[in-house]
Amino acid sequence: MDYGTRRNSSRRARERQMARQHRTASTAPLKDAIRGQLSGMAMPNIESGGLMRVRMVLQDIIWYVTHTRQIMLGIVGLVVLVFLLFVGSHIFSGRIFPNVYAMNVPLGDLTVDEAVAALQNTWNTTYQIRLVDGERVWTVKPADIGLQLDALKTAEAAKGAGLSGLPMGLGIKPFVSVDYNTANNYLLNLTTATDIAPYNAGYEWNNDQLVGVKGKDGRMLDTSLTMDVLQNDTVDVVEFARLDLEMTVIPPDITDPAPNLEAARKFVSQQFTISGYDPFTDKTTTWTTSKESLASWLEISTEGLVLREANYAPFLNAQIDSLNPPQATETRYLDPLETQEKMNKAINEQSPSVMLRIRYRDTRYTVVSGDRAYFISRKTGIPFYLIQEANPGRNLDVLSPGDTLNLPSKDKSVPLDPVPNKRIVVNLDTQSMIAFENGQEKFNWLISSGMDQYPTSPGVYQILSHSEEAEGGSYTLCNDSGFNCGSWTMYWFMGMYEVVPGLMNGFHGAVLLPNGNLLGDGAVGSEYTFGCVMANNDNAKMLYDWADQGTVVEIISGEYAPQSDLGHRVWSGTLSNLA
Repeated sequence: MDYGTRRNSSRRARERQMARQHRTASTAPLKDAIRGQLSGMAMPNIESGGLMRVRMVLQDIIWYVTHTRQIMLGIVGLVVLVFLLFVGSHIFSGRIFPNVYAMNVPLGDLTVDEAVAALQNTWNTTYQIRLVDGERVWTVKPADIGLQLDALKTAEAAKGAGLSGLPMGLGIKPFVSVDYNTANNYLLNLTTATDIAPYNAGYEWNNDQLVGVKGKDGRMLDTSLTMDVLQNDTVDVVEFARLDLEMTVIPPDITDPAPNLEAARKFVSQQFTISGYDPFTDKTTTWTTSKESLASWLEISTEGLVLREANYAPFLNAQIDSLNPPQATETRYLDPLETQEKMNKAINEQSPSVMLRIRYRDTRYTVVSGDRAYFISRKTGIPFYLIQEANPGRNLDVLSPGDTLNLPSKDKSVPLDPVPNKRIVVNLDTQSMIAFENGQEKFNWLISSGMDQYPTSPGVYQILSHSEEAEGGSYTLCNDSGFNCGSWTMYWFMGMYEVVPGLMNGFHGAVLLPNGNLLGDGAVGSEYTFGCVMANNDNAKMLYDWADQGTVVEIISGEYAPQSDLGHRVWSGTLSNLA
């Protein structure tokens, strides 16, 4: 070591010694004062001599380092070197710098490809957009609402952010676009969940009395305005995972329940029953409801007191479910529009009951060995031309076992409101007919049905028309002269079903032929009509006067089994002998 170095070292040693003496001197008065304050008290030795020496050594080191230029330059250089190595490693490895995020996905220290995979995985699996209307919230996957993420551009933007994420972090706005059709269709379908119909003034049963409920505003999703928000603020929607739905307020038609309170009270106070009638089985199902439910079904519209369909619908659906037990082979239902009309009529007339029609859905028929379309018609009770209409373009002359055919609803053969307390049962095998009223025999006599070339179709039908005299005809009755070719007159004719559109079979009495004679000489009991059901003329007149339009007719045979209890009784012969 040379002289200059030894001199500098000695000088620094003296400076450190003087600094220690100065600190000791400056703290001595304070220590003496504290000792004076605490004289006479036993104090623990808080700071041992060893700890004081360690602290003094550390202080000396820090002072030495901060006052030595070479050491400080070395530390700074080391920090810069580490930083450069850190930056270089990310640049040369193609990695994104730390503290960079997109859609709350940390992308720091990932390559662009890894960032793309991370973004796509989050987008496809866990990321959700909240659709918000006040306190109501729905969640949806971004793709379902038409949002499309460009994960590559987003990852490249994160890479291009460089060190901007240090030290506080940096969120990268995602690159997203909107598929208009997907988004618009989703919002249109969402209206069933978001829309709240305006609540017209109504009523509720409270503490054994009916009280009025004022009308309330409804809300309707404005899909057009919501689409504008989604397209104009796409990035914000994704970044904040939230889309505020644009809603339109819909005021009710009527807000004051007072004017109709008495009419509503009168209707609700009675025991109200709802019946469902099946014209095929001739069975009636009866349902009742509580006053609380009945009151909730009422609302005030511009037409007065009417059915509140939204509140009535759950009850209706429950009854439809009850009509179709698991073992059912046919699906039955109550038509909502038809039901609403009849309920409104009952409310308007203050009726204590309503009769609803139980209907049938279309079905499928599986062809079995030996089937022909004509025989399928006869054993299902569905006119042949209706089966043709339900299977357009199908050659019904070529059928194989296992083939399936569309069968239209049986209701097409019973188009009018049925008369529940009247029923006519015709037995083709015994050439007889019995009419019932309220389950009791009204008429009982022999008939004549269609001959082999023009058979009467079995099935369940109804009286569709009345005509004291009706014209019919067939080329088989043409005479040699050609006059009055095939034309005849039927008395007391009641239309029953169409053989083809425009040609109807039905009930009638005597048939006056072109030659002036009566068909069968006016006798009955044998198959010799052209498809109609003929009775003795006097009997036909009584049936004509008794059978209301809509009266159900059940025609049974060995091909078509009885559908109702009355049909079964006729078939089994448990009723009185024929007159």
